[in-house]
Amino acid sequence: MQQYGPLSIKKNMLWNSIGSLCNLGCQWLISVLIVRLSNGYDAAGIYSLGISTYNIFGSIAQYRMYTYQVSDVKNENTTGEYLTFRLITGLSALVLCSIYGVATCSPVAWATIALYALYKTTTLIIDVFHACDQRFYRMDFIGISLALQGAISLACFVLAFGFTGSVELALILMTLGICLVGSLYDFRRTSSFERIKLGISCQKTIYLLAKCLPVVIAGIAASATSSLPRQALSSIMGNTVLGSYASVAAPVAIIQMGASYIYNPMLGYFSERFAVDDLAGFRQLLAKTVGGILIVGACCVVGFALVGSQFLMLVFGESILDYVYLLVPMVISSIVSGVQWFINDLLIALRSFRPTLVSAIVSLVVTLVLENLFIIQYGPNGVTLTNMVASLISLAIMGYALSSLVRIKR
Repeated sequence: MQQYGPLSIKKNMLWNSIGSLCNLGCQWLISVLIVRLSNGYDAAGIYSLGISTYNIFGSIAQYRMYTYQVSDVKNENTTGEYLTFRLITGLSALVLCSIYGVATCSPVAWATIALYALYKTTTLIIDVFHACDQRFYRMDFIGISLALQGAISLACFVLAFGFTGSVELALILMTLGICLVGSLYDFRRTSSFERIKLGISCQKTIYLLAKCLPVVIAGIAASATSSLPRQALSSIMGNTVLGSYASVAAPVAIIQMGASYIYNPMLGYFSERFAVDDLAGFRQLLAKTVGGILIVGACCVVGFALVGSQFLMLVFGESILDYVYLLVPMVISSIVSGVQWFINDLLIALRSFRPTLVSAIVSLVVTLVLENLFIIQYGPNGVTLTNMVASLISLAIMGYALSSLVRIKR
């Protein structure tokens, strides 16, 4: 059935990076245009609230199956089974996110929260196809799909929001656009590797739910660690300040995303080396990956320090200059988060779930203790400082666990 041969590591990394950057750029342009095409930052604040709220439950939708699937060196499940499982978890997260939004957020944001959750659920379904593509070392399909998703989402947003000013209508059109990409492009490419048939046994469903539950709880805690300070900022200082914070933070996300572009294509190779006890190769790959993340981070620090304020003023206008001081702490925090998420995903690929749970719960407790204190004391910067402290503590715990795992393997 397979019609396409594997690509090299460098080509896979290149395609994945190009597609991911295109998608990230389009998502960032949406965060820019929602400000430019409206009066003030209220719409941006509500949109950001929708993102932050969904991120709390995104871990349930993902159930960390992407990392589990790409590191499935024993072929435990078929792509159709992973797809069915994703439908179960994705719809569950959609319902929970909507209920949480109604219970905790202003009524004006309810529809945005539910529709953004639907949009993200659709993209996560396509992620199952991408994991299969990665297992067959054809990440060019992933890159093209991500670029298409970003471009179509941007076009739909401009069309809907530009003419109607409705975030809700924009999200509906964006979701329909993602459905077209998934059905017309991704499904056809992935089907060349493996026949995709929906369905999964109750036994396998229960096994995956139980097996990955610690990771999912960790993911919820980690997402809450990132999202709750933004919700606290909205409650304490209002949606306008949150919108301004989110606008400054949007371009900084390239650092954490850039880290994932480096390590994500490598997870399968890490699993293979660890499975055959090639610890020397494992350490070498680990050093190169962490070094690559730090190099990307250092370049971003220099770039944002040199042209960050001018860039933000060019994009958002002079009104954003009051918030430029938020930029440097955000950059540093994103570098720490990038390394943290790499170690997190690496532990999952190695099927070591407990350390991710412990580190996430500890960092969540730290966040709950510090968020209000830091926001009251430092204003919007309190969000970044809270995230940074929590990430450093989480990274220390997981780093120790990884070193212990390698030492035991030896």
